[in-house]
Amino acid sequence: MTSKLAQGAEAIIYSDYSTVTKHRFEKTYRHPELDSRLRKSRTRREAKLLTKLAEVQFPAPQLIEMDDKDMKVQMEHVPGKMVKEAIDALEKEKKEKEYLKIFKEIGEKVALLHNNGIVHHDLTTSNMIMHESKKEVYFIDFGLSFFSDKTEDYAVDLHLLKHALESRHHRIWENCFDAVVDGYRTAKPDAQEVLTRLERVEKRGRYKSKH
Repeated sequence: MTSKLAQGAEAIIYSDYSTVTKHRFEKTYRHPELDSRLRKSRTRREAKLLTKLAEVQFPAPQLIEMDDKDMKVQMEHVPGKMVKEAIDALEKEKKEKEYLKIFKEIGEKVALLHNNGIVHHDLTTSNMIMHESKKEVYFIDFGLSFFSDKTEDYAVDLHLLKHALESRHHRIWENCFDAVVDGYRTAKPDAQEVLTRLERVEKRGRYKSKH
């Protein structure tokens, strides 16, 4: 039985609990040709990213099929609970060591993405699954992701994650992001370059908010 899991601004997500299908629907406010071109390019890009992730053995859903006529990407269903739910439970039980270990793992995996020239661009604990049997963090939803070799893009990726943690895990976010940075440093040879750029990105943000 197929059921609707979610609907975002760009797509509807369906699942039969063995596979997940993302369908990019038409946007009637856009010119039909432009809309078709955008949806097709984004569908193809997401499929290409999932293929690349499989090649480097990154923990993410395996691509099953891409249809750029119906604008659908079918991928495997990752069994488990959202990382945000796992963190909430551990925080409630005051198991700081355990949830900080998860955030260090997340930092290492963000570094692995960046080492392979991939920017997720929507890093939140809602877009991560704690795999039911493997007990490993899987990243999902690469709909906004893209390929890049720019330090600035990697810094912005971390910046978005930091703000997502501050919003969703506001009581513990600082220690959690410190653990992310710790993991990132261990797995990315030029981590300091990205972290220095992150400081510049945040200063720009503070400057804009004052003016």
